[in-house]
Amino acid sequence: MPKPSFFNWSGGKDSVMALHKMLQDPHFKIEVLLTNVNSDTDRISMHGVRRSLLQKQVESIHIPLHTIELNSSPSLKEYEAVVDEKLLELKKEGLDTAVFGDIFLEDLRSYRENHFSKSGIETIFPLWGHNTTELMRAFIEEGFKAVVVCVKSELLDESFVGRELDDDFIESLPDNVDPCGENGEFHTFVYDGPIFTKAIPFEKGEVVFKSYKAPQQQDDECKLSNETDEQKMGFWFLDLLDAS
Repeated sequence: MPKPSFFNWSGGKDSVMALHKMLQDPHFKIEVLLTNVNSDTDRISMHGVRRSLLQKQVESIHIPLHTIELNSSPSLKEYEAVVDEKLLELKKEGLDTAVFGDIFLEDLRSYRENHFSKSGIETIFPLWGHNTTELMRAFIEEGFKAVVVCVKSELLDESFVGRELDDDFIESLPDNVDPCGENGEFHTFVYDGPIFTKAIPFEKGEVVFKSYKAPQQQDDECKLSNETDEQKMGFWFLDLLDAS
């Protein structure tokens, strides 16, 4: 029997690639998508995508959504308390395996494994150790479609946000930016591809710049291993509008 599992879903490229892989694995059955949502802004944490578009994604994928509701600036202690409450709920439903889309950040994987194991949750990383250039090529070749919704301003300028995640985008990335944005260089919204029953209609809204105080502790929400300014972090965001 396949193991009932839940998938930690951001709506971006890494999540999509990992979920696509897991849906083809007969040893697991993904019962729930779990997403961190900023309840103050009603958007996906870090990516800044509206909740309404997140809902359209899960409706197209046909897997139920659970959310972890967070304020705009949770402390690590607050974050973990909310996560632990949700993990307890999911485990009571028989879901004791969590799937993540992480690729090579050792410290983030260790954090997830240690934190989730305290609740008796096993962690799975289907993309772990894969070459990120090859992953991006496969993402594009398999027909997934995504738009870049957030870029780290220290590494990428405003012109990168709002672009399609295609061969031209990958070729134009500076050498110090990972092709999958695994260090937090950029985030995406995936709107079509093999795991979707229909494309997600959207319109591009305004592009805005936001600056945040850098976290005092590395946590699950802001893992930017190439961050050089210890005082602040800057991001360019594209506001996607639901066009359904």
